[in-house]
Amino acid sequence: MSSGTANQRPRTRINAWRPAVAGIAEVFHAHFTDHAYPVHTHDTWDLMILDDGCVDFAVERRRHGAAGSGKVVLLPPGVPHDGRTVNASGFRKRVLYLDAQVLPGRLAGAAVDVPVHADAALHRRLRQLHDALDTAGDVFEAESRLAFVRERLLSHLGASPRARTPGREAGRLAAALRELLDSCLHTGVTLDEAAAVLHAHPTHLIRCFRQAYGLPPHTYLTGRRVERARRLLLAGQRLADVATGVGFHDQAHLNRHFKRHLGVPPGRYAAGRSRTV
Repeated sequence: MSSGTANQRPRTRINAWRPAVAGIAEVFHAHFTDHAYPVHTHDTWDLMILDDGCVDFAVERRRHGAAGSGKVVLLPPGVPHDGRTVNASGFRKRVLYLDAQVLPGRLAGAAVDVPVHADAALHRRLRQLHDALDTAGDVFEAESRLAFVRERLLSHLGASPRARTPGREAGRLAAALRELLDSCLHTGVTLDEAAAVLHAHPTHLIRCFRQAYGLPPHTYLTGRRVERARRLLLAGQRLADVATGVGFHDQAHLNRHFKRHLGVPPGRYAAGRSRTV
C-alpha cells in the first residue's frame, strides 16, 4: 500500500431518511472526517448522539465540545449553531430532527444553556430508538421509544413531573390495551391513538402493560403477528400475502421477526407443513 493511500482520510458517509413516525421529521446518520457546518438554524429540535470521535460546535456564539461515545446533544429550533470536526478521525453521529411540537418552545432557553448531556439512560433509549427506526415497519416500537426519550428530555429541561408508578388501574389499562392491539392486528394502531382511546398518558400506558404482562406492548404486538403468520403459513397461504395480512410492512419485515422468534425463516417453516407425524 502506498503512503499516499495509507494517509488518506476515511470517506465521509451519510444516510438520511424520513420515517413514518409522528414527531420525527428526519433521521440522519453520518461519519464526518473533514467537515465544518456554517452557522445555520433548523425549524426542528436537533437531537444527536455521538458514537465516537470529537465534535466542536457553537450555540449562540458559545463554544461547546463533545467527545467519545455516550454524549447526547440537544439543540432547539431557530437557534444559530455550527459544527466541525476536531481531528483527522472525525466523528460519527446519529441525529433525530424532531418536529417543533415534540418539546415545548418555552424550553429552548434551558436547551441553549446546557446543550450537552452525559446521560447513559437517555443515550441507551436513543440507541434503541434508532435501532427501531432502522427497520421499516417497526413504527409502534419507535413511537413507544420516542415517548420515553421525550420524557427523559423533559426531565433534563426541568419540565417533567415525576413518572407515575402504575397503581390499581394498571391491570385495567393493560387489558384494555391488549384488547385494542388484538383488534388492530392487521391495520395497527399508533401509540397516540391508543392513549387517546384509553385516556392515559403514553408512557404510563406502556408501564402499566409491562407491569401486567411482563413485556412492552410493541413486543406483544409483534409476537401476536408472528403467531398469526404461523397459522396462515401452515394453512398454505402465500408468504407475501401472509406478511401484509398480519400487519407486517413487507415480506422482509416478517422474515426478520419470524426468524428471531422461531429460529428459522418463514419459508422454511412453511415448507414442512405437508409432513405428518
